[in-house]
Amino acid sequence: MSKLKTYIVEDSPVIRENLIATLEELGPIEVVGTAEDEASAVLWMRQNSDRFDLAIVDIFLKQGSGIGVLRALGALDRPHSLVVLSNYATADMRRKCMELGAARVFDKSNEIDSLLDYCCRLATGETGRLDLC
Repeated sequence: MSKLKTYIVEDSPVIRENLIATLEELGPIEVVGTAEDEASAVLWMRQNSDRFDLAIVDIFLKQGSGIGVLRALGALDRPHSLVVLSNYATADMRRKCMELGAARVFDKSNEIDSLLDYCCRLATGETGRLDLC
């Protein structure tokens, strides 16, 4: 299984480092970069659109928002998988994120396993099975 080159947009250093450790240890993930604000994330992803396969984006950032990141990523030439990982995964927010191109929205507090399952399926090209990792 090939590793997903992943870019993480998360403003909390503790959450970001724990997420990187978890994803790289348990999933098919290679983190290629991170940002804690919208402008930095958008700039890096525009300049490096061929260097990542997956972006994991939080909604609330130090400056700007994950919504702005999703909007900007929708304009990139190369298709990427975009997911949102947030403590604010309400029904309305899920709907808004999906409208802006997010493939999935995961709740930080109780859907990390689902995020890992999604990454495994994405890395193998499979969509139906959850037990690939």
